[in-house]
Amino acid sequence: MTTSTLESESTQRQMGSAVGSMALCVAMLIAAEFMPVSLLTPIAEDLQTTQGLAGQAISVSGLFAVLSSLFIAPIAGRFDTRHVLLSMTLLMLLSLVMIALAPSFALLMAARALLGLSIGGFWSLATATIIRLVPADRVAQALGTIYMGNAIATAFAAPLGAYLGGIFGWRVVFGALVPLVLVNLLWQVRALPAMPPRASIPVTRLFGLLKRRHAALGMLATMLTFAGAFGAFTYFRPFLETETGVNPSQLALLLLGLGMAGFAGTHFASRMLHQDRLYPLLRCLPLGLAGVTLAMMASGHLFWAVAVMMVGWGALNAAIPVCRSTWLARELGDEPESGGGLLVASIQLAIMLGGAMGGQLLDHASASAPLVGGAVLLALAALITGDGRRIRQEVRG
Repeated sequence: MTTSTLESESTQRQMGSAVGSMALCVAMLIAAEFMPVSLLTPIAEDLQTTQGLAGQAISVSGLFAVLSSLFIAPIAGRFDTRHVLLSMTLLMLLSLVMIALAPSFALLMAARALLGLSIGGFWSLATATIIRLVPADRVAQALGTIYMGNAIATAFAAPLGAYLGGIFGWRVVFGALVPLVLVNLLWQVRALPAMPPRASIPVTRLFGLLKRRHAALGMLATMLTFAGAFGAFTYFRPFLETETGVNPSQLALLLLGLGMAGFAGTHFASRMLHQDRLYPLLRCLPLGLAGVTLAMMASGHLFWAVAVMMVGWGALNAAIPVCRSTWLARELGDEPESGGGLLVASIQLAIMLGGAMGGQLLDHASASAPLVGGAVLLALAALITGDGRRIRQEVRG
């Protein structure tokens, strides 16, 4: 074996380790961001607040993720990207410690704000970092690894949170993430290479994309889709406890089924995208998700029917980010960094608004109301997308 071969294998191992450390960080971020979904009831009881207000813990992280995703590019352009990514992971670690020890709802919200800064910053830099880490012909594979971290966290974080929270309490669940994030931070320190700063991207370039009609409508459809999905999903637990009468163990099983179905949804979307079915998917996925959400509400008194609906919900929902990312690459490929930051900001703003809307509906209407509100927003997203011509840069024959 030649020296050049050994060096090549060593470089590949280093690249693989760096990508792996980022995938684990994404998994931890997703787990931390959406863990309150499965722990909403005990959090509200412990901190003496309503479930609707406790749901704003997701909304506040979304707000600060929006701010971070918009302003991280100009800031990161002045520093080594490696140091910026490490700072985002350190923020997540600090946030989890604060959440686990939070004596009041106000401190919990402050901790969630820090988590939002980490989420927005890390996600906005992820794609550009992968492009710098690996050769062009391996970017898609590396991004697939990143999304696998997302899928794994989506599949297992909520059901594990519900199950372990019922046994040990919600604080222990968040505390258990702390050593995992610490290991991830040490892994990143070892695996991520130095990435010297490049020219910063002004915020005006991000908003300048909205002057393109197809980009503005595409981002609006994206926001309505994610606001509708998370406006309903955030309040599944109150609905299932009130209408279906589930206990924590049954809730964990339902959320596990929803999460596991996400792998099938991601695979399905990938196969359909290979057949150039992007625009039909962008319309049909939110419409299908709205239908399944309403069907779940209508059959809420039947456990088996709700279980089937949640599996379908998980599959459809998991396919949406894959399609939206593909739309971004296809329609805003000339501005990938700005487009990526704008997409992350749009999604996080949607999560914040969807969570706020669902919380108000839960507190002032009923446990089913967030599902109705979410379905309406999803239907609007499908209406705006239409046959895809409005969100294309040019009409294709």
